[in-house]
Amino acid sequence: MSNCSITEEGVKELLDSVKGPVCKLKLRFLGPDADEACQYVERVVGKNPLLLRELNLSGSKLEDSNVKKLAALLQDKHCKLNRLKFLKSPAAEQACDYLTEVLGKSPLLLTELDMSEDKLGDLDGEKLSALLIDSHSKVEKIKLNNCRLTDNSCSVLATVLSSKTILKEMNLNNSRLLDSGVKEICERLKNPVCELKILKLCKCELTEESCSALASVLSSDSSSLRDLDLSNNNLQDLRVKLLSDGLKENCKLEKLKLSNCSITEEGYKALASALRSNPSHLIELDLRGNDPGQSGVKEFSDLLQDPNCF
Repeated sequence: MSNCSITEEGVKELLDSVKGPVCKLKLRFLGPDADEACQYVERVVGKNPLLLRELNLSGSKLEDSNVKKLAALLQDKHCKLNRLKFLKSPAAEQACDYLTEVLGKSPLLLTELDMSEDKLGDLDGEKLSALLIDSHSKVEKIKLNNCRLTDNSCSVLATVLSSKTILKEMNLNNSRLLDSGVKEICERLKNPVCELKILKLCKCELTEESCSALASVLSSDSSSLRDLDLSNNNLQDLRVKLLSDGLKENCKLEKLKLSNCSITEEGYKALASALRSNPSHLIELDLRGNDPGQSGVKEFSDLLQDPNCF
């Protein structure tokens, strides 16, 4: 009975009828993945999940294929489950419940978690960390734009970065970060376990200390970072020189965005010098909205003609 339009009353009546001891009928009216999930759950808990409001599979060993099927089941219009438990820790379960209320969808169904504009609310860091670290989390991208990120918030993000996750992108645009928070995040970016490839720190009021910390990430052999966006920070030449030090050795960065960063001739000279000293992986450098002057234009014109630099 797949692809049929069945009312909730009709579903209940059909399910009641096949529960009888006389009936040998196998009833199918879900999509393939949802149907397989239904059968899997019935084997584990001895009850059809379409009859349940809450399903606890915390003690079960769930493989990725079963998690995918459960996600399909949750999204099926016939499923009335409003609470599904199968995460490894109570903190992760509580975070999942809280975010489901805030976002209107379980974070276990998401590859992108957008908690911008302080949607984190009352969710404490320990719970968020537990959720992102859980092996069932599929979040690859987290957005925390326009948030009030405290030292504690940065410590949570640092914990996530130094744990085994599939997180690939972190977006912290327009979130004023303290130096201590940036330094802690940068230390974890150098951890070989961290697989983060994209970091966005636009308009974050980065200081000299923060730029030095970022430079240490760029020059780290173990960093997976490939795309760094620092646009709309008032870096000026001094902070750009600090970042340039990170481009000189071992840097595997492929994209660097420095638009509208108040960079003048001296900053351009430092960048050009760094790129000459290290045959770079860099394939994109965004310097729009800065003031290179004639000497800065010449530096990069000569650089682009050098076959050894790119």
